[in-house]
Amino acid sequence: MNGVVAYATRTQEKRKDDELVAQYAPLVKRIAYHLLTRLPPSVQLDDLIQAGMIGLLEAARNYNASQGASFETYAGIRIRGAILDEIRRNDWAPRSVHRKARQVAEVMREVENREGRDARDHEVAEELGLPLNEYHRLLQDAGGYRVFSLDEFNEGEESEPLSAALKGPYEGLQDQNFRGALVEAIEGLPERERLVMSLYYVEDLNLREIGEVLGVSESRVSQIHSQAVLRLRARLSEWLN
Repeated sequence: MNGVVAYATRTQEKRKDDELVAQYAPLVKRIAYHLLTRLPPSVQLDDLIQAGMIGLLEAARNYNASQGASFETYAGIRIRGAILDEIRRNDWAPRSVHRKARQVAEVMREVENREGRDARDHEVAEELGLPLNEYHRLLQDAGGYRVFSLDEFNEGEESEPLSAALKGPYEGLQDQNFRGALVEAIEGLPERERLVMSLYYVEDLNLREIGEVLGVSESRVSQIHSQAVLRLRARLSEWLN
């Protein structure tokens, strides 16, 4: 009898999981489409959706309503995490891009510590020994090869995402001290960089739409966004090292 009850319970749980997966499959597509707009054309939407569906299935199996979060919120985190994991596993960026991005963040920190204010484009370029147009091209390359998000600042050749570095896969995002430092760092960005971050992450606009708002090209928005993220990485270095 116990075996029959256990089988019935497993069957009921599987049916419930299948219902959740069917109900929230559109959420996977929505998150995948959103991330795709930030990636080079070589990335296939189907690959992102497939990874996201795995995240959704894991969410359905592991969700615990007693923890307080709604299933949609929990599933969104797991779906996005699964897609980002897939992107990291198939990282298309040359190692030189990662290395140069870290170098830019280090130079920014040095300039800002020395000058006591925001590092300017020409100052960072000069410290790197690059003409300004080459520095802007470096930012463009970094933006084109990387999905930047506020929990991914320390991605690199051999490093873990920030969320893994702070205690566990998602606990870093719950750490109030870090969140406070992050908010303060964002508020301290130069006005245009802060606006781009807000339009990108809060208003959910893509680079082309932000360019229309600011009256600049899409490539210039990508440069501003990359510089903002690298500046944040520099200012949060004590959390990331």
